[in-house]
Amino acid sequence: MRIIIRKKRNKEYYYLQHSYRKGNKVITKEKYLGKQIPKSIDKIKEQLRIESSLDFYKKLEKIKVNFQKEWKKLPDSIKQKEKEEIAISFTYNTNAIEGSAITLHETREIIHDKISPNKPLYDVKETEAHSKIFLNMLAKKNKITNALLLKWHKEIFGETKKDISGKYRDYLVRVGNYIAPDWQDVKKLMDQLMDFINKSKENPVELTARAHYQFEKIHPYGDGNGRVGRLLMNHILWHKNYPMLIIEYKKRKSYYQALDKDEDKFVSYFIKRYLAVHKKRIG
Repeated sequence: MRIIIRKKRNKEYYYLQHSYRKGNKVITKEKYLGKQIPKSIDKIKEQLRIESSLDFYKKLEKIKVNFQKEWKKLPDSIKQKEKEEIAISFTYNTNAIEGSAITLHETREIIHDKISPNKPLYDVKETEAHSKIFLNMLAKKNKITNALLLKWHKEIFGETKKDISGKYRDYLVRVGNYIAPDWQDVKKLMDQLMDFINKSKENPVELTARAHYQFEKIHPYGDGNGRVGRLLMNHILWHKNYPMLIIEYKKRKSYYQALDKDEDKFVSYFIKRYLAVHKKRIG
């Protein structure tokens, strides 16, 4: 989305232009703003974005409805088995993205068979802890708060990174070329994020994308931001009755590239990825 200027008879006229993909076509919409940029430009941008996203929202609603139909048909014992399978895949991929040496097969052995592979003990412990938190997260709908996210962080890293577990960072961090906000602003920014998540009226998939992006940009912890951020992502989806999304290790490059862009571009990436993963549920 961008503002463009057109000149006519030595006068300047402002337009808001938004391009998006629909099927195999790129659609471009424009809205005339006037001879100057109005103060309500953010609201105008939001309205144009909503208008161009209606097709996406219909597809997302279909995914939710069809997923709920499928899920309700399953016997309770099969539901538990399915949750464990998701826990294995999600735990493997989210840990692998962060550099864990545990393979998918070994993740299954740790979670399902309670067998510890010949791998670094901290990787094994973090795998065990993550899967436990994930399954507990699915079982109980806790309100998303600072305390809940700090609890997850402490439970994942309590035995492996005791010096930072369950705490906000109190130092500056850099992620590649990105410098995270000053540590003194972290608590305030996290409070704002919690408020946004709990009061938002946005489509849950879009809310998930924005919450995940903002969380990763705040980068509240010394380490483990990716894992907690992806837990947060799936907490929102699951408890809003949507199927979850696993960011696969092999697709991590496009995920990181999207996080390097601005929020709207990350949201676009996220929704497209979500639709691609769950396309069979669109009907």
